[in-house]
Amino acid sequence: MPVSQKLVALSTFLCLGGPLIAAQTSPTPASSMETQQRIEKIKACLTGPVAVKNDPHSCHTLAERMTELHVPGVSIAVVHNGVIDWAQGFGVQQVGGKPVSTDTLFQAGSISKPVAAMAALHLVGEGKLSLDSDVNTELTTWKIPASSAAPSAIVTLRALLTHTAGFTVHGFPGYAANTAVPTLVQVLNGEKPANTDPIRLESVPGKDWKYSGGGYTVMQQLLLDVAKEPFPKLLHDTVLAPIGMMHSTYEQPLPAELQPMAASPYMADGAAVPGGAHTYPEMAAAGLWTTPSDLARYMIENQHSLQGNANHVLSRDLTQQMVTPGKGNWGLGLQIGGSQANPYFTHGGVNEGFESLFVEYEHNGEGAAVMTNAQGGMRLASEIMGSIAVAYDWPDFRPVVRTALKVDRSVLARFVGTYEIAPTFSVTFSLDGDQLMTQATNQPKFPVFPETETKFFLTVVDAEVEFFSDNKGQVSYLVLHQNGHETKGMKK
Repeated sequence: MPVSQKLVALSTFLCLGGPLIAAQTSPTPASSMETQQRIEKIKACLTGPVAVKNDPHSCHTLAERMTELHVPGVSIAVVHNGVIDWAQGFGVQQVGGKPVSTDTLFQAGSISKPVAAMAALHLVGEGKLSLDSDVNTELTTWKIPASSAAPSAIVTLRALLTHTAGFTVHGFPGYAANTAVPTLVQVLNGEKPANTDPIRLESVPGKDWKYSGGGYTVMQQLLLDVAKEPFPKLLHDTVLAPIGMMHSTYEQPLPAELQPMAASPYMADGAAVPGGAHTYPEMAAAGLWTTPSDLARYMIENQHSLQGNANHVLSRDLTQQMVTPGKGNWGLGLQIGGSQANPYFTHGGVNEGFESLFVEYEHNGEGAAVMTNAQGGMRLASEIMGSIAVAYDWPDFRPVVRTALKVDRSVLARFVGTYEIAPTFSVTFSLDGDQLMTQATNQPKFPVFPETETKFFLTVVDAEVEFFSDNKGQVSYLVLHQNGHETKGMKK
């Protein structure tokens, strides 16, 4: 993770509490009371990744957090014991509009990638593609250009799916209403009206892990050239329909007949995205419209396939390869986490005004999907996922509980100042009464809490900041502890 993204997780993982919408799939009578109790528990107490022990302000209701984060609508589906335990909508599709239902469509952003990866693997299972052959032999409409950064490089489908192919272009902003939309080849070449750089090799394939929407766009062209049919039809026929994801489509833009079912996107300040949803010709990377219930069906299919109980799209072997972690703890389209005994697969998604997250455990049939229609919704989705983890007793994602000490204001004042993490990224500490606050470059201000007189923790992200003094007793630098990494920042 780049240095500039470490504290930026403050915002990325870091109006309207609308009516509760009837669940799409009702719990069984024997468990309905227990399920309802869990739903109420989840709605009643959202926290950040870290909670302060004995602090009643650590807990917020779902409605409160939706209002605070300017998220008009949220849709949730929870998988328990291998089935959809409940699915409900909260808030509204658009401000002043109808409530979110379990059938409300959201743009999935990068969650498009693991679903598209399944289509590529389906073609592998049919013998139409190979995971480990040179994709340039199958690409016909466009070829991967030679690169001085990777002479004589051979790019494989496996490398594309695991983000190890070495391609440029992290992600895509999409195309606003009433603007020209490029062809896929124009996107690949960075030619107008494309709004992103050319997708090119910048390192030797297989050498490093680097997230690349560009690599998935190469994969999209590969699937088009091999299958010789439109990408939305290919995905419908090979993945969406066989799994039962009947409220999902890769059509871009969304067809007029489906638009009344779609949520409208909003910015972080609550303003509507001008012109509504952006169009994404980079369908494999960002083009999926779906619902949490359909994502739950995708997750359940994978979990059942791993057991050999359902193989509507992939064989058990291909599914196992899909969730086997490689570099960066990524499988074929999925990030893998958890313990060796109880792993999970996950992916997040961010499009303009849409942010979503799903998690599914491989073995125990637990998981959830959360979709929102606002920038900043990922933070809310992460908090909801943490509350679900508590309600269903998951081993991961539960908030870390820390104890805050009482430290005199005069001690806190020693840490006030700006600390340079990188030439374009700094962290500033200030006092708001007796509360020490931190603010990273281009980020909101957040409180930090003392564990000791020199070490502080945040609640919006699981990270610690430790201050160090020179031989004169003056605070001279800090060290950020996060995700197993340590990053130094010198005081200006």
